[in-house]
Amino acid sequence: MRQALLQQEADYMLEIGASGTYGYIDEAMIVESRSRLAGYGFSAHLLQYEVTSTSGAEGDNATVPLPRGTGIRLHISYPYENLLNIDRLIGLAPPSEDATISGRGMKMSEYVPSR
Repeated sequence: MRQALLQQEADYMLEIGASGTYGYIDEAMIVESRSRLAGYGFSAHLLQYEVTSTSGAEGDNATVPLPRGTGIRLHISYPYENLLNIDRLIGLAPPSEDATISGRGMKMSEYVPSR
C-alpha cells in the first residue's frame, strides 16, 4: 500500500507541477507533499524527492519554469523500514536497510509564459 501511495503522490505532484500555471515542482510543493504523506503514516524526514527535467534544466526552480514540451521527472523514495521483517517468519531475508520503495513519473510541462 505504501508504494501505491507514493505513486499516487508522484502522479498528483506531476499533474500540478507540469500544469500551465507552474512548470516546476519546488520546495514548497515538496513540503506540502511530505505533510500529505505523513498523514498516511510516513515519516516525513525519510521521504526523498528528486526533480529533474528532460532538457537538463532545473525542474524545481520557480523563477525559471520549464516551458511547454519539456518533461518534468519526479522520483519519491522511502525506506522499507521494518515493513517486511515479518518475512523472517517464513525464512525469507528482508530487504537491506538501504533498500527503498518509490513512486516516479514524467509529465510534459504545459507552462507558457504570459507576454
